Amino acid sequence: MGKGFGIPMSEFDETSPRVDRASAKTAAAAPERTTLPSTIAEQLRQMITEGELLAGTRLNERTLGVRLGVSRTPLREAFRLLAADGLIELTPNRGAQVVRLSEQDIRDSFEVMSGLEAMSGELACRHVTADEIAEIKALTFEMLACHARHDLPGYYRLNRAVHDRINRAAGNRLLTQVYATLNRRIQNLRFRSNFDRDKWNKAAREHTEMVEALDARDGTRLASILRSHLLQKCDAVLDATVPQTPARAD
Repeated sequence: MGKGFGIPMSEFDETSPRVDRASAKTAAAAPERTTLPSTIAEQLRQMITEGELLAGTRLNERTLGVRLGVSRTPLREAFRLLAADGLIELTPNRGAQVVRLSEQDIRDSFEVMSGLEAMSGELACRHVTADEIAEIKALTFEMLACHARHDLPGYYRLNRAVHDRINRAAGNRLLTQVYATLNRRIQNLRFRSNFDRDKWNKAAREHTEMVEALDARDGTRLASILRSHLLQKCDAVLDATVPQTPARAD
């Protein structure tokens, strides 16, 4: 292991100091939402990401409205936001349904995403500041602590924050826009790629390598790690794909 990050995976065992979950959530949270529909959309997005709403699930407005404590008008607007992200389908007379991606859709999405991640890493190494590196190191440390506790939701929130920070450090607004659009579409798949413990362990180790490469401003190495990281996630998702029986969200 290189000296850039200096955190051996062995430090993250079950006796490691517990990281405050509230601070982890705050660090990994998306930018503050200013409208009710966008807040609802973020809640539904998390439910889709973490598998509470499976691919193919029909979304019952009444049930979700009661659960989230909102009326149908902002809920329907949230559905439209998620449809624009490619996460749900809106069908006349049939309502909303969580999108089910085909195997080819998954391959195509991860191939493109791997290129966007690689570009982010290469550009970030040119433009990243010392403060940004320190923040990414801190988030990675907390993320690995979640990994040691088998806290996949906590790990994934921080994981997403790390990747987002690298993308932002690239300093390219168009890249960030395209990256965010596609990333929203495959968040649930990236989450599922960690269900296999061995693959999750490997992904966590790769994150220490990412930070080392970023700290060394080695764009070629970081781009290579990120590209491989995403393509392996694609393989993990496809290997684990089994027919799911979605339920109505009621």
